[in-house]
Amino acid sequence: MREVIEELLETWSTGQDTALATVVSTYRSAPRQPGAVMLVHRDGSVLGSLSGGCVESDVYELGRDVLAGSGAVLRSYGVSDDDALAVGLTCGGEITVFIDRIGRDTFPHLDEVATSVRQHRPVAVATVVTGPRPVRGRRVLVWSNAVSGTTGSAIWDQQIADDARACLVAGRARLVTYDASECDRPGQMQVFIDALIPPPRLLVLGATDFATALTRLGAAAGYQVTVCDARAIFTTPQRFPDAHEVVVDWPHRYLADEASAGRIDGRTAVCVLTHDPKFDVPVLSVALHLSSVGYVGVMGSRRTHSDRIRRLREEGTSNSELERMSSPLGLDIGAATHAETAISILADVIASASRRSGRPLRDGVGPIHNRPSDIPRGSFAQSSTQCSHSVCADRLENANHAPHQ
Repeated sequence: MREVIEELLETWSTGQDTALATVVSTYRSAPRQPGAVMLVHRDGSVLGSLSGGCVESDVYELGRDVLAGSGAVLRSYGVSDDDALAVGLTCGGEITVFIDRIGRDTFPHLDEVATSVRQHRPVAVATVVTGPRPVRGRRVLVWSNAVSGTTGSAIWDQQIADDARACLVAGRARLVTYDASECDRPGQMQVFIDALIPPPRLLVLGATDFATALTRLGAAAGYQVTVCDARAIFTTPQRFPDAHEVVVDWPHRYLADEASAGRIDGRTAVCVLTHDPKFDVPVLSVALHLSSVGYVGVMGSRRTHSDRIRRLREEGTSNSELERMSSPLGLDIGAATHAETAISILADVIASASRRSGRPLRDGVGPIHNRPSDIPRGSFAQSSTQCSHSVCADRLENANHAPHQ
């Protein structure tokens, strides 16, 4: 929903309706993960994607039906061996899509969600996709310290709030089934919890030409990018138009201030591109002492790396802290240009966060994408991803556990 929230809000603000199609579960191979969305407007225009083209045409027609008043739809798509022309997934898996109408009457607090996304305040949107007719389609919004909306059951609301906060900590979406025996309403209810968390941060320390390329690539990949350097003449928004923030300050001081303010976490990547001891040794001394930061990489030759290790040891950096440093940073892809080097660096950041090897996919076996249980290094590793009052259907327990691309 983060990808379409502004356009959805624009339509909502004018009092118009939009059909929102959301992938709520996947089984075995699937092109996109739970939380992928597609909008169908009344004028026939479309935004977003669910499967890379396999089922969009059918979902489009269902979206038009929903806007015409047919009511919300939960539809599963798989592959049909008997009919190759049937609507389904060529990759052999299955996705389940919930399609409902978004308007002021069905989603009265959409503006609160949009505000939270703009302010980088984590919020979970819990939508009832199956259950007793009176509650189907209802939404509960959950923040770390607040809840908005209701299913009409105080017990269900509390369980949803608990599970939604667990999903916010884990940073992932879940489809959760609630058993009637735990509730004050009859029947069973499935709720899709979409965790809308801020994008991961990429701190580019050093206003070099390599930084320009990395900033552009990082922003395109969905990172919240900050460039920091003490040299004001080089550290300007004009040189880094793709950066979300350009800061003139000593990198070590900026990083320490960000950590003190609680703005560094396990999804933060720190890339030091100065390869100058008076810049990189002080900032690395700070970065490597931060247990919260997810990735620390620094540019330089192997000779520079050896000298840097010596200097850091003299500053009191331990061997275990030094082992956290990716130096020289980047994957060995033969990068020569600034753009190629930026690709190498960002690939290393992604591989590190995903706990993947970085080797060619053709040389590997097993899942192409991480399973839901594969928590990236440093990213919520201490937090449980189990939803506390939930009873998950057997198929959903196995969701996303097979190779897909």
